[in-house]
Amino acid sequence: MLDRRFITEQPDVVRASLTKRNADEGTLSALEQIIEMDQHRKSVNTETDELRATRNSLSRQIGPLMQQGKRDEAEPLKAQVKAQGDRLAALETQLKELEESQTALLMTIPNLLDERVPAGTSEDDNAVLRTWGEPKPLDFEAKDHHDIGTELGILDFPAAAKISGARFSVLTGAGARLERALINWFVDQGIDNGYREVMVPYIVSRSAMTGTGQLPKFEDDAFKVNHDVAGEDAFLISTAEIPVTNLHRDEIISEDDLPIKYVCFTPCFRAEAGSYGKDTRGLIRQHQFHKVEMVKIVTPESATEEHESLTRNAEELLQALGLPYRTMVLCGGDVGFTARICYDIEVWLPGQGAFREISSCSHFGDFQSRRAKIRYRRSEGGKPVLAHTINGSGLAVGRTLVAILENYQQADGSVIVPDVLRPYMGGLDRITAVE
Repeated sequence: MLDRRFITEQPDVVRASLTKRNADEGTLSALEQIIEMDQHRKSVNTETDELRATRNSLSRQIGPLMQQGKRDEAEPLKAQVKAQGDRLAALETQLKELEESQTALLMTIPNLLDERVPAGTSEDDNAVLRTWGEPKPLDFEAKDHHDIGTELGILDFPAAAKISGARFSVLTGAGARLERALINWFVDQGIDNGYREVMVPYIVSRSAMTGTGQLPKFEDDAFKVNHDVAGEDAFLISTAEIPVTNLHRDEIISEDDLPIKYVCFTPCFRAEAGSYGKDTRGLIRQHQFHKVEMVKIVTPESATEEHESLTRNAEELLQALGLPYRTMVLCGGDVGFTARICYDIEVWLPGQGAFREISSCSHFGDFQSRRAKIRYRRSEGGKPVLAHTINGSGLAVGRTLVAILENYQQADGSVIVPDVLRPYMGGLDRITAVE
């Protein structure tokens, strides 16, 4: 959430960011309403302050008059004090309603974009920062992961459909083991890079979802749970970012303890109401999938470098796996609601003949920490300061499995296991068809 004072004091900066985001009319209208409400709020506050001062002055006169037996003079003053008290109560109710309405509108305004974000309207306008590796030429027609996995007997989509419907999968044998190998290797690499491993709940409260910006905007994309948690609505997590970031909600952290770096494996659940008809075949877009997430809580001064280093950590995983990729900086029209700037790492998939996203590494500034009240106290003292938050996939497990199947497929239908994963696969170096 943006700072209300910043919005009202520098509305042109916010308008420019929204324009760069290609924001819709509803969002632009919400900005103007916030500004108008703030003027109204200020006038209510001014009237409230004046009434309080007048009431206090009158109240001070009543006591001496009563002591002097001048009831006739005191009674009109008492009537004025009562009337002013009633007006103050009405103003306080009005102010509370104004602040609630303004906060609701603030929740709909996306983060300010970093000046490095290029202009553009869609993913077609994203800019390539760097590339690594070259797609390996195949002397046979490349298959996609759906056909490779099905023919090897390690992916079973009909079984998943029978249990749960579309956009679910069942992995068996070497497929299941490869998924588990990737999870363990990703987490181990995170630990080696100085991240602290955590295991967190997969069901979170409405407050937690709101704290990281999933709510209220993306409620239709979330799986809601029938039972409450902590007296609130409950949701299945769409990413480990939610519970991990909220570990420090409502906390004041010592600057000496920053940066805080976490690596966390979780299943993730996304209804993705707006994406039906896209990627219906295979593992690319699932309602349930696995991901290893990297989350950082940092000072504003170190945030840019910490974002860059987190992105490098994700890229190093693909390099170790020998998977060609490119790193993109998302344009204004493609940056997510909560991010100031986002790098998408896209892996090459020969079966699709295209690069596809495998990790998004986002810097949120203080957008999430203002919502979640994550602050730190500087070493030299002073008032607590909002921290900055950063996260990125390290990596999306299912999409990495897709990339391995497609990039390491062989003419005979088998798939070579990347060297770094073989110790996690019991030494298996090749996946062959189940007899």
